[in-house]
Amino acid sequence: MFPFYTSLSLLLLFNSFSSSFARPNPRTLITIIPVSHNNATWHEFERFLDVGKGDGVVTGISELKSYFHQFGYLELRDTDMNFTDIFDENFELAVFRYQSKLGLPGTGKFDSITISQIMSPRCGVRDDAHKLHATEHFNYFNGKPRWSRRTPMKLIYAFSKNNWIEHLDINDIKAIFQRAFVRWASVIPVTFSETIEYHKADIKIGFYRGDHGDGRPFDGLLGVLGHGFAPKSGRLHLDAAETWAVDFGSEKSMVAVDLESVATHEIGHVLGLAHTSVKDAVMYPSLSPRTKNVELKLDDIEGVQDLYGSNPNFSFSYLLESDTSSSSNLKLGLRTFRSKWSHVNVPAKEMTYLIDPGGSRSKLSGPNSSELMA
Repeated sequence: MFPFYTSLSLLLLFNSFSSSFARPNPRTLITIIPVSHNNATWHEFERFLDVGKGDGVVTGISELKSYFHQFGYLELRDTDMNFTDIFDENFELAVFRYQSKLGLPGTGKFDSITISQIMSPRCGVRDDAHKLHATEHFNYFNGKPRWSRRTPMKLIYAFSKNNWIEHLDINDIKAIFQRAFVRWASVIPVTFSETIEYHKADIKIGFYRGDHGDGRPFDGLLGVLGHGFAPKSGRLHLDAAETWAVDFGSEKSMVAVDLESVATHEIGHVLGLAHTSVKDAVMYPSLSPRTKNVELKLDDIEGVQDLYGSNPNFSFSYLLESDTSSSSNLKLGLRTFRSKWSHVNVPAKEMTYLIDPGGSRSKLSGPNSSELMA
């Protein structure tokens, strides 16, 4: 009797151990929190749940087509003046492109995951940037623009005195942006410093409402959160209508948006990065309310280093943290492995790297490269 239970226990333990170190799937879905507040900009799109091409004419779906047009997935035909309410093949292809770009199941219809994603607050920058590397997830703006200065490069930023929000302390906002700039500066040979001379700054930061003269009007609560322009524009705009939060401990609103997460994301645009399909990366286009995402992932780091090179003081130990057992944590946005040596499939290039506790990495290959070795 006891040998049977011993064998059963060992079998269950083996299965649990094996599944813990299975090769992570780069397309693994992350639960998306639906935004269903009545005052959210895109909450009415919920009525299109499960709509697809076979449904023909769908009243109001032209509004959803305008959304897809806004973010780079659908263009008006030369013969059309406005979008129609017909769910045609062209719109179905746009839905497939949207799902592929954002790492969603490719159904071509508005299933619950796709509708939840559409309703989520997001960055106002279009998703149709040029992808230069077929094996990588990070993207650049068309033409691969970057700041061109002598090395070490120094960029100056300033805050607009006329475009501000009153419910947050100015010193808290400045501290948040300082941390966000330091985060990017830690991985590339670029330093950032603040100036009070707004007109002389490379990067100009401000909070705006509605149509503010740049061709990208803001739309109110929980729609477009902000946008950053490619080099060398340097404009970084945030929607003043949002309930911006310095920390969620003091800001209890269910529609609060983390300012530091959005600031870090928009600085990535100002540096030349476009949106990625890696959901945990800082440069993923959407951010749910009461969610914080500020730490650069491998996809973000490799993208910005491809533009500017690596900070000479940067090591991949940035991605390693010591826990209470003095082992190493490698956080790549999909799964956390703990071991002295971590043998990990990296989703950004779908290659395997061996990363030691000091931060050195070596690329591995071979049929058994997805195993964890200790």
